[in-house]
Amino acid sequence: MRTFVGIGLGPIQTGIFLAGASKGNFDRIVIAEVDEKLKNAVNSSGGKITVNIAAETKVYSETYPNVEVYNPTVPEDLEKLIEAAADGEEFATALPSVKFFPSSASWLKAGFERQPNRRRFIYTAENNNHAAEELEKAVGVKFPNTYYLNTVVGKMSGVVPAEDCPAQNLQLLCPGAGRAHLVEEFNQIFISQCPDIEERKTQNLYVKADLYPFEEAKLYGHNAVHFLLGILGKQRGFEFMSELRADQELMAIAHEAFITESGQALCKKWAEFNDELFTQNGFAAYAKELIVRMTNPFLKDAIVRITRDIPRKLSWEDRVIGTMRVILKQNGNPVNFARGAALAAIELAECNDPKIIREKLSDLWPKPWGTEQQQLFDLIVSKL
Repeated sequence: MRTFVGIGLGPIQTGIFLAGASKGNFDRIVIAEVDEKLKNAVNSSGGKITVNIAAETKVYSETYPNVEVYNPTVPEDLEKLIEAAADGEEFATALPSVKFFPSSASWLKAGFERQPNRRRFIYTAENNNHAAEELEKAVGVKFPNTYYLNTVVGKMSGVVPAEDCPAQNLQLLCPGAGRAHLVEEFNQIFISQCPDIEERKTQNLYVKADLYPFEEAKLYGHNAVHFLLGILGKQRGFEFMSELRADQELMAIAHEAFITESGQALCKKWAEFNDELFTQNGFAAYAKELIVRMTNPFLKDAIVRITRDIPRKLSWEDRVIGTMRVILKQNGNPVNFARGAALAAIELAECNDPKIIREKLSDLWPKPWGTEQQQLFDLIVSKL
């Protein structure tokens, strides 16, 4: 009996991995989820989960059967998860952060120890370039045929409260769930390489021998421009990303930032990587397609979601400052990204006083404050 195990029951799990496992004809799909209400709702529905998919011209839904949900904080459920971990062939973690790995790692380890030589592929989808390594470290024991894989999830998704579903004609995740999952139709997820990975059953996963350049394209291209558009849209009073399509100035800024600023820098940095994405034409096509996807009216992507957690997004390696640093290192000028950074810094400091903004940024950036920090700060201040 082929078993797939997922950890976390958010839209990334359901819209990518659970969907891919269902289409890969696993006999069992077992999900670990600490939300007891959600667990009971899925199990009471006969193990059927419905996901809404936003295409460019409509929303449609798909239903996936044979789903079992167990709560690792409930002792009898925990034993079932350990059994599933022992039998599992493919796994996917889709948690809010790698900080949650230790609690999952304990029962994964217990299951793996029951069948230590079983081959396992474990896909980690926590938007962290080293999530796979972090999970392996958390498990703490080396199993010879267990492979931890990083992913690049370039698929936008969200949770919609039940009360908002009728207006958008969305199907609930299942009766009693109190929410719907809405994901975009795009479904090309990159994963890292390991022995025998070509034998995987989960669908719509694409192997890259070196994932790191694609991770940078996601963070410093896709995520960076998504946030830039969101923060500029917020300044203009927009509520949803789809509203930005009618604003020609913002669309022009997005294209310039994506293609001319981060695109040129990433293509220059990865010029010898020998992949079509990191060519002038390849990256321009990638950028244009993504801007259309970001503003899909059927995705109903809320700007407040995109612009949340400002401290994290202004941190040294993340999509705002990290993108500016990549551009500067390739002798570019991140004019548009500096404009977005300035708006984010004002929100962080709750004022536009450069002194207070510097204090706030110094708490987020590496110490001591050096030439690179000052250069970035000067660019931001120039756009206040």
